[in-house]
Amino acid sequence: MSITYHVAATTNGHNSIISIIMKNLIGLFLLTLTGFTPLIAQEDYAGSKDPAMFSRMPNHYITGYTDNQFDRFEFKTGENKTQAVEGHLLKINYSINENAPAVSGLQVVRNYTNAIKKVGGQIIYEWEDGGYQCSVMKLVKNGMEIWAYVESAGNGMYAIDIIEMQTMKQDVIADASSMAKSIKESGKVAVYGIYFDTGKSTLKPESQTTLQEIAKLLKADPSIKLYVVGHTDNTGLFDANMKLSMDRAAAVVNSLISQFSVNAVRLKACGDGPTAPVASNDTEEGKALNRRVELVKQ
Repeated sequence: MSITYHVAATTNGHNSIISIIMKNLIGLFLLTLTGFTPLIAQEDYAGSKDPAMFSRMPNHYITGYTDNQFDRFEFKTGENKTQAVEGHLLKINYSINENAPAVSGLQVVRNYTNAIKKVGGQIIYEWEDGGYQCSVMKLVKNGMEIWAYVESAGNGMYAIDIIEMQTMKQDVIADASSMAKSIKESGKVAVYGIYFDTGKSTLKPESQTTLQEIAKLLKADPSIKLYVVGHTDNTGLFDANMKLSMDRAAAVVNSLISQFSVNAVRLKACGDGPTAPVASNDTEEGKALNRRVELVKQ
C-alpha cells in the first residue's frame, strides 16, 4: 500500500514530519496484527449503470454492459418452454469487489426475486443449472411489461438481463414511390408503419410519417382509388378481430380525409381480420407480419 503524506509547514516541533510518519507506520502495523484486509472497490465498466428497477448487490461492480434500444431475448418459462420477448434490452454482468465477503448464488437470486415481488411483480420460473441459480421474473406496471432473468453461481459473479417489452419504432418505411410500384406490379401493398395500441383502433402519433407517404401516393396519381384493408393476427375472438380490423381501416381512411384532404370517394375501408395471413401465426414474428394495413387498387 502506498501512502502520500501532505504536511503543513509549522514551527511546532511536535508536528514534525518524522512524528507524522511514525504515527502512520504504527497504524499500519496495528492493522496487520489484527488481520484486517482493506476492501478494494473496483470501477464500473465505462458508461454502465444499474437498471432503473433494481439496485445491485452490495460490494459488486459492473464488468459487462449492453444497452440495445430494441432486441429479442428468450426467457425460460418452464420445463422445455420458452417465451421470446422483444423490446429495450439491458444485459449487465457484475463481479464482487476484491476482499469482499462471499455471497451464495441463492442469496443473489433471492435478493432480486424479493425486490420484484415487493413492487407487485411475479416469479415466472426458477431452476438450478450446473451450479447456477436462475430465475425469470415479470412486472406489469403503468402499461409496461418488464421481464428479467438473473443467474448466479456463487463465485462472486452474476448476470441480469432485462427487457422492457415494446413494439419496435419503425425507422424504415415504404415511401410513396415504392408503394406505387408495388400497387402497379401486384395490385396492392402491405403497409407496416401504421401503429395502434393492442386491441384499439386509435392511430398512434408515430403513424404520421407513413400516412403522409400514402397521401403523396394519392396526390401523385389523382385517378387511383384504393381499398384500405385492415388485418389482424389470430389472437382473441374471431368476431372481435373482424371488427377491430374494420375500425382500424376506417381510422386510416378518416385520417387521410381529415388531415390530408384526400377526397372520400377515392377510399373505402375494409376489414379482413385474421382471414388473410401472410405468415404463420405460430410465432411472434409471424403475428407481427399479419398485423398490417394493405392498400389495394379498386
